[in-house]
Amino acid sequence: MRGEARRRRPASPPPLPPCPTPFRPCETAMPQPSGHALITGASSGIGREIAREYARRGVPLILSARREALLQALAEELRAQVPVQIVVADLADPAAPAALVAELERRGLAVRILVNNAGYGVPGRFPDSDWATHAAFLQVMVGAVCELTWRLLPALRASGQGRILNVASFAALVPGADGQTLYAAAKSFMLRFSESLALENADRGVNVCALCPGFTWSEFHDVTGTREQMDKLPRWAWLQTAAVARAGIDGAEHGRVRVVPGAFYRALLALVALLPNALLLRVMRRGSQRIRPL
Repeated sequence: MRGEARRRRPASPPPLPPCPTPFRPCETAMPQPSGHALITGASSGIGREIAREYARRGVPLILSARREALLQALAEELRAQVPVQIVVADLADPAAPAALVAELERRGLAVRILVNNAGYGVPGRFPDSDWATHAAFLQVMVGAVCELTWRLLPALRASGQGRILNVASFAALVPGADGQTLYAAAKSFMLRFSESLALENADRGVNVCALCPGFTWSEFHDVTGTREQMDKLPRWAWLQTAAVARAGIDGAEHGRVRVVPGAFYRALLALVALLPNALLLRVMRRGSQRIRPL
């Protein structure tokens, strides 16, 4: 009888097709609000993956960076999915933010999403580089971020669905490291800047999010000449750029003011909150001596 009952049971429906993106629910293409995503530093690393993720979500793009050939290659890759414009700009030039926004206006391009991602690191201790090097760094990491935000914020507020994604760093959440004099300070500024902007603009439909990733696989450390030292870190301490990009965009869309990708870094942040600052500074000193060329 039990065998007959099993034979009479209605057949199970056929299984659903697998989701093309592992570990994430399948998404149906949804109509997007009007306006482009402007991404600075889009030619490589996290910026490039943010561009790919927005393209996957159907958001038209404006890609900006210094290296035109890399921008062109990325634009060609993504134009099969969304309209893509490129604007070559070196944000170390104090005139670049105004010129970039003027070019967007000349082309009639509306920006709904601003991603302040352009950035780099200056290796070594503070006196090791001349002031021109530090001034250019501060212009890219602080000056250009503030000016682009200031110039584009009225349009973002007018859209009622504006987004600002500032790519900060886990370095903004822990004491400064030896050899990270301006980098950690600039990223800390970006975090606090994002928090204030989020409070000021929440009632105007503008979500502001600071993305604070830890060590992420990209060409960042190749450019700064620290790849050999950074390779001493265990592989599980590294994040993938695509996962970081998704976390940042999701955070901005859901109104999160701060996003720390990766379970390891979230656990580390919880631990940091429990330890006295003097102890953390000693830990940072020892860690810096092991992995940084000073």
